[in-house]
Amino acid sequence: MSRVIIKGRGAIGGIAEGRAMVSRRTIQGWSGVDEKTGLVVEKGHPFEGMSISGAVLILSGGKGSNGWSCHFHAAKVANIGPAAFVYPKMDSRTGAAAVVTGVPVVTDIKEDVFEIIKTGDWVKVDGYNGVIEVTPKE
Repeated sequence: MSRVIIKGRGAIGGIAEGRAMVSRRTIQGWSGVDEKTGLVVEKGHPFEGMSISGAVLILSGGKGSNGWSCHFHAAKVANIGPAAFVYPKMDSRTGAAAVVTGVPVVTDIKEDVFEIIKTGDWVKVDGYNGVIEVTPKE
């Protein structure tokens, strides 16, 4: 299968790539991610036991208060944070996470990224130009 290009709006500049972690269900802020290991520890979450380290997180939004972003910042400081974020629509929590992590972010996407991108696909995020390049896993 060939590469897929998706266009949105670049929210935080930069270019990064990594394996996709895709879920319509967002990760819980408090006690959702172990800040020392990068593992998702939220019980019953589709990512439970997976590491966010170096991944491109494609989530529907944030969950809880704006403190949600602190956990992603702590993971970045520990060098186990995500490589980039993709949010179909940005909210206050995802905006704060974008700023404190400083990783490339693309948002305002018209296509249903949850149908196009699958966990394990290789994704390149261009936060300057709002472009997502997807190479489906074999």
